[in-house]
Amino acid sequence: MREADRRQYLEGGRVGGGVIFHDEYSVALYGLSVGLKSEQPNAELSSQSQLMSAIIHHPLKALRSRDFRLYFAGQLVSVAGTWMQQIAMGWLAYRLTDSALVLGLLGFASQAPILLFGALGGVWSDRWDRRRLMMLTQTLAMCQAMILAILTWQGWITPSLLLTMAFVMGCINALDMPARQSLVVHLVSDRTHLQNAIALNSLLMNATRFIAPALAGFIIALLGEAICFILNATSYLAVLLALWAIRARPGGDRSKPALHALREGLSYTFSHRDIRLFLMLVAAVSFLVAPYVVMMPVYVKTIFHGDASTFGLLVSSAGAGSLSGSLFLATRGSITGLAQRVSLAAVSAGAALALFALNTQHALAYPILMALGFSVVLVAAGSNTLLQSWVRDDMRGRVMATFSMAFLGVAPLGSLVVGSLAHGIGIRPTLFLCGVLTLLAGLLHFQRLRSTIRQAKFVPSNNNNEET
Repeated sequence: MREADRRQYLEGGRVGGGVIFHDEYSVALYGLSVGLKSEQPNAELSSQSQLMSAIIHHPLKALRSRDFRLYFAGQLVSVAGTWMQQIAMGWLAYRLTDSALVLGLLGFASQAPILLFGALGGVWSDRWDRRRLMMLTQTLAMCQAMILAILTWQGWITPSLLLTMAFVMGCINALDMPARQSLVVHLVSDRTHLQNAIALNSLLMNATRFIAPALAGFIIALLGEAICFILNATSYLAVLLALWAIRARPGGDRSKPALHALREGLSYTFSHRDIRLFLMLVAAVSFLVAPYVVMMPVYVKTIFHGDASTFGLLVSSAGAGSLSGSLFLATRGSITGLAQRVSLAAVSAGAALALFALNTQHALAYPILMALGFSVVLVAAGSNTLLQSWVRDDMRGRVMATFSMAFLGVAPLGSLVVGSLAHGIGIRPTLFLCGVLTLLAGLLHFQRLRSTIRQAKFVPSNNNNEET
């Protein structure tokens, strides 16, 4: 940490670029998350430290909140359907074309809208009722899944139609993701449960990722891809019912023009050095590691000589690792030292991907993918937790939109590049190169973080009433 930033931090709870935390709790979370030490004696712990000590070591504490329980239950069903559709679309694309490049284009089409329109989605999330916005996006997603099911069932689906439907889903997600990420804070009755709620949300995503892809693989092998699309369309009813029953009504602020709100959100996000640093790491992992899932059908057919069932089981093994990573985050009592663990998780993700590329044994692929899944979810969910802990609520939608752009919006660019490279030099050299670059990115991030920690200690401030 630069000396000027350190002085600002000691005087007013500021960190990097003049950004000021909005309350004492966020200042405390920042210091603990990056491992800064308090210079105050134990007998004189500040109110920030007392707030942190209130966090109870219970992995399911966020479920004590009625609204979060409803949301969690609805999401459990809906996300399982989403994973089944994702697996079915990838397998259908490769069955129709037998092309790694088309798989890369599919990944690009489904996630590029998040990069293009994610910032606008964040603005709308901060300006409108996030619950109602999610009800709209979930209804649109249900319609998209039904249209995809009809096209596939009738045999009308073509590669171009499949890419178009993937792009439509990406546009829906560009609106949905910021609202979904930002809604969670309104669903927990106790703010000290926020980190647990985020971890449980990640746990849900990865528990379904563990089960749904394997189930989708068997359904595709027995009944075809259309059944997966029908099941996904039906699954949206669960989350729509949950959103309808939720009591929280998080309203937005529409007092400022949308363009001004967009500029304000980007300025807030990128003027905070630590937020910027973690967004860059998430973007690097997304660009280099995430495309392996899109390329998995190629690997299954050309390296392991498997079918749709093999594909589903391999993705589920990565899901098992992701589930373990989510459990690790959910059972942590606080976010103390989480920043360093996120950096090291990027290193291990790169190592696992490189090892996967070198491996040709089917049986060894499962534990390698489990390690990869654990590492990736620790980077993504850990960074999500850190950002949610640091940001002001009126900026939450815009910051989380930037996070979604870094995590999901950058992935299609990676899919396009990785798909093109795999088409030219082969899938194994491409994934090995991606693994090595990810490992180096994690090491660089860890070095930057250690440099910050060496130059500063966490000294809580009582002067946090200023506003940016």
